[in-house]
Amino acid sequence: MTHPGYRELGRSGLQISPLTLGGNVFGWTVDQPTSFALLDAWVEAGFNFIDTADVYSSWAPGHSGGESETVIGKWLKHSGKRDRVLIATKVGKPMGPGKQGLKPAYIRQAVEDSLRRLQTDHIDLYQSHDDDADTPLEETLAAFGELIRAGKVRAIGASNYSAVRLAQALEVSATNSLPRYESLQPLYNLYDRAVFEDELAPLCLKQGVGVINFYTLAAGFLTGKYRTAADAGKSARGAGSTAKYLNARGLRILAALDQVAARYNTTPTQIATAWLMAQAAVTAPIASATSLAQMAELVAATRLTLDAEAMATLNQASA
Repeated sequence: MTHPGYRELGRSGLQISPLTLGGNVFGWTVDQPTSFALLDAWVEAGFNFIDTADVYSSWAPGHSGGESETVIGKWLKHSGKRDRVLIATKVGKPMGPGKQGLKPAYIRQAVEDSLRRLQTDHIDLYQSHDDDADTPLEETLAAFGELIRAGKVRAIGASNYSAVRLAQALEVSATNSLPRYESLQPLYNLYDRAVFEDELAPLCLKQGVGVINFYTLAAGFLTGKYRTAADAGKSARGAGSTAKYLNARGLRILAALDQVAARYNTTPTQIATAWLMAQAAVTAPIASATSLAQMAELVAATRLTLDAEAMATLNQASA
C-alpha cells in the first residue's frame, strides 16, 4: 500500500506517512470517543502511522499503563481499519514490579500484553523504549528475532538510544545475522537540536536508519501558546514546557516562527513541523493532537515546503 508522499522507514519495507500520530494522549488527555474521532480523521486524511507505548499513560493518577494501547485496540476492532494503519509500540519502561527492561523473557511477556490490548495479531514496529545496559544487545535482538519469525512483529526500532549504543546494536545485528533496529525515536525539534544533529543524524543517514522523532513541538512550546510564565496553566504539560523552554533562546525561536508563519500565512505549529520534515535524516516526526482542529493543522503542515530563506531564519534563531 504505497501512497504519494509515503516514505520507507529505514530498510524495513514499511511505507509510512510523512507524519506519525503520537498516541500518548489517548486515554489520558483525550477520552475514548474523541480518540476514535481523531484516529478516523487521521486515516481519512491519508495517513497511516500511529505510535504508542505500553507504558502510556502510567504517569496519570489512577493509571497503570496500557491505557493508550487499549483505546487504539478498541478503535481497531470497532473501525475495522487494521489493514489501513501501521502500529508502532514500545517495550522497556517500568510497567510494575519486575516488568521493565529488555531481557528476552520480559520481551516475550510484554509483547503478548501489547497484542492483547491492541486486539491485533501483529505489531508493525516494536521499539525498545529505553536502552537496557544490563542486558546484552545480542540477547535482546535475538528475542526480537523470534517475534519476527513468529509473525508477531514486522520490524524493530530503538527509542532514546545514544549514538554509541545504537552503533553497537547495529554492529551486533550485522555480525550475528540478527534483525536490526530500522528506526530511531530521538528527542528532536527546533529547540532541542544539538544531540541529534551532532551525533545521531550522521549515524542514521549513514546506516539507513529511519527517524521518527518525538517532542516535535517541544511539549507544545513551539505552538507559541506559552510566551510568559503565566501561560504555564494552559495545559497538562504547560509547567514543564515553560520551565525548560521559556528563556532568551526559546523566545528568539518563537519570534522566528512568528516571522516565517506570517510570510506563509500559517501558524507556528505548521512551520515548526515543516522545518522538521525538511531535515534529511528525519522520516516522519511524531505529533499528537487532542482535537480535530489540531489534527487539521498537522495535516496542513505536510503540504508546506519551506524555502531557503525560511529555513535560514529558523536555523539561525535556533542555532
